[in-house]
Amino acid sequence: MPGSTELSHPDLRDVALTDVLFALSDPSRLRIVRDLADGPLEMAQCGATDPALPKSTKSHLMKVLREAGVVRNEPHGRQRLVSLRREELDEAFPGLLDSVLGADPARDRPRP
Repeated sequence: MPGSTELSHPDLRDVALTDVLFALSDPSRLRIVRDLADGPLEMAQCGATDPALPKSTKSHLMKVLREAGVVRNEPHGRQRLVSLRREELDEAFPGLLDSVLGADPARDRPRP
């Protein structure tokens, strides 16, 4: 039942590889994707990044991931459930997530 809580999710046939790579290029967004690799999480649990991270920043990180087709963000009771679109991404871009998720997280730090 579509309503104001429904968010649009792109069909991965319409998503360019560069959009996905851009979404995964930010260390905070990549940390969220790594958290989701183990399964869906409620939005409040997602991205155990800096607890001081403003809600607006977290919302923007999630928006970029959703619009790039990396995650689904759907209503779940009074919360939102965020999940990695693993099967769809593996079909559209074989090996991409395995490569990204298998990379050393210590190398995700921005360069000085």
